[in-house]
Amino acid sequence: MDLDQGLRARLVEVGVELLQAEGHTALSLREIARRAGVSHGAPRRYFPTHLSLLSAIARAGFTALAAEVDTALTAAPPEPRARILALSRAYTGFAATRRGMFELMFRHDLLQSGYLGLREAGLPLFRLLTGLVAEARPGAGQPPEVTAGVLWAALHGMAELRNWGSLQLATGASDPAPFLDAILTAHLGLDSGDDPA
Repeated sequence: MDLDQGLRARLVEVGVELLQAEGHTALSLREIARRAGVSHGAPRRYFPTHLSLLSAIARAGFTALAAEVDTALTAAPPEPRARILALSRAYTGFAATRRGMFELMFRHDLLQSGYLGLREAGLPLFRLLTGLVAEARPGAGQPPEVTAGVLWAALHGMAELRNWGSLQLATGASDPAPFLDAILTAHLGLDSGDDPA
């Protein structure tokens, strides 16, 4: 890795650390430069705008989330619903442990989606979910992309409500497992092991 690539990577790494510690509102070029030990103008050599740096940091988040999902799927049983549950647990677990990153990653209103392949970094997870939904519900009446989109929205909403404390306040429950099961049942139907009677 040459010096330029090393400094670029270091700026993203510092941004990820700052995001985890203080949230995305703390992410300024000047603060990242200060924490990286470089002049406040140095980040502009690699990231022409604040949004481009945020986008690079978000891309690092998608890479980390993909690794966690891969680990979860490797350990999951082969049935599509079990794999969707494993993906869901990894997704909501990431949301709980990396709150600042989770909030930033999906803010395409703030990010430059085409910058550094950010769009391409985020889409494989949705394609994976869509493929699993297609396996879990072959011949369903609606396209798997629609079911996957609604399932994703429910998972994301549940994760955010848990992070904010709203779900616990409203339901009195802190365990995410029943919510994940209810989301999957609502969008995929009964588990093959469930008795509908």
